[in-house]
Amino acid sequence: MRSGWILTVYYPPARIPHLSFTQFLVMPLLLLSMATRFSLSRSIHFQPVCFVKPSLTKPHFPSYPYSYLKSRPCPLWSSSFSLCLLRSRARSQYHPIPKSVRTKAVHRSTPSVRSFCVSASSTPAEMVDTENNPLLKEFYFPPFDLIEAKHVRPGIRALLKQLESDLEELERTVEPTWPKLVEPLERIVDKLAVVWGAVSHLKSVKDNADLRSAIEEVQPEKVAFELKLGQSKPIYNAFKAIRESPEWGVLSDARKRIVEAQIKEAVLNGVALEDDKREEFNKIEQELAKLSQKFGENVLDATKKFEKLITDKIDIEGLPATAIGLAAQTAVSKGHENATAENGPWIITLDAPSFMAVMQHAKNRTLREEVYRAYISRASSGELDNTAIINNILKLRSEKAKLLGYNNYAEVSMATKMATVEKAEELLEKLRSASWNPAVQDLEDLKLFSKSQGAPEADSLNHWDISFWSERLRESKYEINEEELRPYFSLPKVMDGLFSLANKLFGVNIEPADGLAPVWNNDVRFFRVNDSSGSPIACFYFDPYSRPSEKRGGAWMDEVVGRSRVLSQDGSSPRLPVAHMVCNQMPPVGDKPSLMTFYEVETVFHEFGHALQHMLTKQDEGLVAGIRNVEWDAVELPSQFMENWCYHRDTLMSIGKHYETGESIPDDIYKKLLAARTFRAGSLSLRQLRFATLDLELHTKYVPGGPESIFDVDRRVCERTQVLPPLPEDKFLCSFSHIFAGGYAAGYYSYKWAEVLSADAFSAFEDGGLNNDEAVKETGHRFRETILALGGGKAPLEVFVAFRGREP
Repeated sequence: MRSGWILTVYYPPARIPHLSFTQFLVMPLLLLSMATRFSLSRSIHFQPVCFVKPSLTKPHFPSYPYSYLKSRPCPLWSSSFSLCLLRSRARSQYHPIPKSVRTKAVHRSTPSVRSFCVSASSTPAEMVDTENNPLLKEFYFPPFDLIEAKHVRPGIRALLKQLESDLEELERTVEPTWPKLVEPLERIVDKLAVVWGAVSHLKSVKDNADLRSAIEEVQPEKVAFELKLGQSKPIYNAFKAIRESPEWGVLSDARKRIVEAQIKEAVLNGVALEDDKREEFNKIEQELAKLSQKFGENVLDATKKFEKLITDKIDIEGLPATAIGLAAQTAVSKGHENATAENGPWIITLDAPSFMAVMQHAKNRTLREEVYRAYISRASSGELDNTAIINNILKLRSEKAKLLGYNNYAEVSMATKMATVEKAEELLEKLRSASWNPAVQDLEDLKLFSKSQGAPEADSLNHWDISFWSERLRESKYEINEEELRPYFSLPKVMDGLFSLANKLFGVNIEPADGLAPVWNNDVRFFRVNDSSGSPIACFYFDPYSRPSEKRGGAWMDEVVGRSRVLSQDGSSPRLPVAHMVCNQMPPVGDKPSLMTFYEVETVFHEFGHALQHMLTKQDEGLVAGIRNVEWDAVELPSQFMENWCYHRDTLMSIGKHYETGESIPDDIYKKLLAARTFRAGSLSLRQLRFATLDLELHTKYVPGGPESIFDVDRRVCERTQVLPPLPEDKFLCSFSHIFAGGYAAGYYSYKWAEVLSADAFSAFEDGGLNNDEAVKETGHRFRETILALGGGKAPLEVFVAFRGREP
């Protein structure tokens, strides 16, 4: 999502090349976005604020710019409950960090500094700590341990005032040359991204009422500045002058892509509109930002709101020990101090690890129904009802498209993607027709199997039965019990194996660097990526566990800072990239490490694929480095590509080791996992197609306030994409954050689009022989030098052809 997150993996989930492996049916995920407008009526005071600027003698990893940042969220699992989301809280149980690594961290020393001061507007209450505001210091890594809600208003306002001044200076002196146009522009967007990126990230992982309020108050001012920047005619005209100049022919591909992207984005930002229409456009943008923020907050609050207290042990029969332990831990955290896994009480929530465990394993059908109904109706009633918000968002998006001269919002979305509306619809229909009969057979198989097991509901299976009986059928057919596999997938071993694979494929070494950068929670790990000579080339944070009270659901990757020549800290070598990798998996329970399902393993591999494209870029032009300027429907290629390695025997054996005995996962289980890979593939595919088709319908044909409601559209789409019709009260749209609070509006099809690229890319390794180490290394090197290295500096199709030698 261009201003969102990159995300995840799986067939059913976010962009993925193969079908996700287990689980089954249901739901969407949550993402975020924000904005609103606030006018100051109080007296304004001005106080100098000093920004501390590091000397240029040391390299530096600051944070990234450009437009509004976006992350890539995971897809909503197809028939699976495998959402790239899972959450959990717990202590970090990775390998202890050797003292030698801690003390050897890069850039630990405090740089020599020089400061420059700017005038910052703030209210009297905000002035007290302005000079010590952590948001107003330049930093190598964001001071996540120091940033508080009280810093947001004065910090953002001071920053915006400085950036306003920088923008005015740029407009006054701009020339159609790289040093006089692109470089100062990149510095402006980077300053905003560094600070705003830290604040918005904290809202995703450490949400609280004070932080929400502060962001809501200043976000309109931030959006207003972005609009002013995006609609700058001097900048727009300078980019057009570059494109029309005699020098255009000798510009690098990367620079041409920057110029073309800037011109296109300026038009999409309303630069060419008449004054009255531009004012209307800006009001729409402000309101959309506000509505998206509120949508995401409602989903998070509605998810947190549901709690099911269980006191009778018979009601949790069938739940695996890990889920029972989590339910008891949750009860303790909710005030039931004496709760134990053995005797209860237990609390079930809509948090993914809890929800998925109930749907797949609880023998109590009544409990499954209650939890399922609560999940599909999240944020659809009362003060958290998102229905009106959705209609307003769709109405405003349609108005925005018309102002820009497009027929509908989907055309606006496709203006910066590989596909067209017609091509996306064509792909979805081709996949739908191929998936329908297998999905019909999937349901018939479930009915027959449940009847053979004496299930009274066999002839009338409902939505809360599908996951449960799917798991039983899979266990019977392939003799695989996912819960029994957990001991083989402990988080420390999985990460070890993942890092070994990265070394084999791409020649990089990843080492713990905890203590090098401040973190927002004790569970967060920090890693450094080194090239084969041992020199650092990137860093990343990893936040693995669910924290339902403060962390939004899902799994995602996002940028902290991007690679950039312009923002070099030593004047010669480019600034190195830093990434966030966030998951929501089962936390450690008791004295055990986090024991993962195979789905959770896939999710980590998926997000790491996104992170690799950000971190291993060799593109020095900051505005197209890494994932920046990569068309949205191509950006899932690396993430879905990495998922394939979970089914590679040597890789699986390297990550699948019993956390107590060290014994590798038995070979016969590996073969069963491989055989089960396409279990219920038709159903899983149809679920994703429902989401993607509904997304396009709402953004092409739906008329807010017309004869159909958004739920009517969903039911109409489901007639073609769901063998088992949704319940009348199914309001999953009210929690479909991907398209209403994330970057996937008229873009959810991207997960399927990118699967084509991703599957074909992996086949290059199969062609060379997955057991041929030399061939794997050679193909991995080529993948790194093209797909991972070129970033948005070349069109995705050209990048793919450079890797594969042909079109997909």
